[in-house]
Amino acid sequence: MQQIKLGTSDVTVSAVSLGTMTFGNQTEYRDAERQLDMAREAGISFLDTAEMYPVNPVQRETVGRSEEFIGRWLAERGGRDRLQIATKATGPSDKVRAEGYDGKILRQTIDASLKRLGTDVIDLYQLHWPVRGSYAFRQNWNFDPSKQDRARTLAHMADVLGALAEAQQQGKIRAFGLSNESAWGTTRWIDTATRLGAPRVASIQNEYSLLCRLYDTDLAEVAVNEGVTLLAYSTLAAGLLTGKYREGQQPPLSRAAVDLQHGGPGDLGGRRNPRVYPAIAAYQALAQEMHLDLIQMAVAFTRQRPFAVIPIIGATDSTQLAHLLNGLDLVLDDETLRRINRIHRSHPLPY
Repeated sequence: MQQIKLGTSDVTVSAVSLGTMTFGNQTEYRDAERQLDMAREAGISFLDTAEMYPVNPVQRETVGRSEEFIGRWLAERGGRDRLQIATKATGPSDKVRAEGYDGKILRQTIDASLKRLGTDVIDLYQLHWPVRGSYAFRQNWNFDPSKQDRARTLAHMADVLGALAEAQQQGKIRAFGLSNESAWGTTRWIDTATRLGAPRVASIQNEYSLLCRLYDTDLAEVAVNEGVTLLAYSTLAAGLLTGKYREGQQPPLSRAAVDLQHGGPGDLGGRRNPRVYPAIAAYQALAQEMHLDLIQMAVAFTRQRPFAVIPIIGATDSTQLAHLLNGLDLVLDDETLRRINRIHRSHPLPY
């Protein structure tokens, strides 16, 4: 598989990443083990996890379990030198830490992740979401930045970057990345790192798919000009692009069904609404006309964007992962890409 450098860092990873956010909840260890083996066999060496995983739901008693699964697999299989591991520090959360993170907290969370992963270095350490607030996760519909304090934000960035520089000097992390960030936030992290001689932003992990293309404008411009790689999550829109929720269907072990079982709304993080179904139908019709599989078309589209991007693919079980892996060689022709853009113009931002 093609290898891609993360931003301007010295970390090179596979062009596709395996996400592990279901490991330890919907995905039990033996299937997680199977998925990790399958991914490595397919040439995927880049694993993405987080201290708060698994999700759906996030629970105090399961925090860190996905990292532990990876650590157990590494202990059994070996080959750490042929893998790159990315993990994240959780932002403000009532399930993990209400205060999110600062320099002092990061010194602790890095060590905790290293222990769970059973390794002595994290290849990419990310901030899961900003402590100042974020318009990710559908918060863009009522985003209010009026309570932000610029001076406090910049001081926070300097404090965090000081801890990350220390961790990098100690050999605990190799590169630094953001997640669920904005264009303004990304540029300020870059400016502050340059001023302090701290680790520069190598990547940003934001949502990106056929149904969610917020990244295409301001953030894409920042990334291209500043050398930042997009790690695209929810490339299948939390399963909407698989078609399994068509016509009100709800498979019993699906993300929506599990969320409902735990008292959640089952709306896939605000993605599931009446406006999304016509968009999905349009993309499904295009895939059928072009003799393509919609799931594989969606991942291929993400890989062919005009900016540096690595899709994160994830699956509840190994059967789903096998289907994803079978489509990784797909390259969409110009006509398909043009028609995707026409559909996007007709169904912009459906959630």
